[in-house]
Amino acid sequence: MTPERKERLLAVLNKRQPELTVVLENVADPHNISAVMRTCDAVGIQDIYILNTRIPIHKKWSAKTSSSAEKWLTVHQFTDAKECFTEIRKRFSKVYTTHLASNSKDLYKLNLTESVALVFGNEHSGVTEEILQYTDGNFIIPQVGIIKSLNISVACAVSLYEAFRQKHLAGHYDTPRLEGEQLQKLTSEWELNLDQ
Repeated sequence: MTPERKERLLAVLNKRQPELTVVLENVADPHNISAVMRTCDAVGIQDIYILNTRIPIHKKWSAKTSSSAEKWLTVHQFTDAKECFTEIRKRFSKVYTTHLASNSKDLYKLNLTESVALVFGNEHSGVTEEILQYTDGNFIIPQVGIIKSLNISVACAVSLYEAFRQKHLAGHYDTPRLEGEQLQKLTSEWELNLDQ
């Protein structure tokens, strides 16, 4: 590996945001998942959680849509909701779902500089009632149109770029946030990915 490539790799790793993640619940279309992965990489998310309790576990993503973003992410797949959210709670302080309810907060009123997981549901039915018990609240993306929803990958991109904006203003991208064993492990994995 050339020194320039290694420098690029480390520059990207130093912008990773381990306090922010996305959870996709029963998202059926691999193109949507791949588009979310691409956005996650773009804003510095390393870990993404995919929960399939009602559909088969995904075996592959759409490489065309993701531009091979999955090579640079750590993807955690679960088929059990309790197990999934037990793992998430070990690493993230708050869990919010995109869910239209009377108590839903405006996306722009959430504090996305804290340790947070954002949950996005199935393309047709949204987040299930089962998942709501594991969360700290709901949020909505403000809209003024007749159709009161966005495509899952678009909703995720809007939400993550609000997190990016808040975290950028708070200086989270100015200093490396990955360290120790996690940083060493990812550096080794990414070096192998570059060689492939």
